[in-house]
Amino acid sequence: MKKPTVARSKLTEKQFELIAKALADPRRMQLLEVIAGEQECACQTLREAFPVSKATISHHLKELVRAGLIEAHREGQFLNCEVRREVLEAYTAELLRRAGGTLKTPAA
Repeated sequence: MKKPTVARSKLTEKQFELIAKALADPRRMQLLEVIAGEQECACQTLREAFPVSKATISHHLKELVRAGLIEAHREGQFLNCEVRREVLEAYTAELLRRAGGTLKTPAA
């Protein structure tokens, strides 16, 4: 699936809205957390972790890909997903900018 391009720390209005809508769904947020916990997450891992149908997981993954939050690629008959961390960083930066905040780095 083709991934939307994201300039470093800059999202279009449409990309920002797609991400916000994708993350508003609790199940998608849970899927994203599981995927982010691994370098690359097999779709089968998600099916085992969530008691929902294969079609439901597929729908949620499609929405996360559409928002640009994950990248999904096939290896033979298997589908693997990984989080696009640069997109999450750009979304966080834009969300903080809109809220009038700044990103604080933890003290060493």
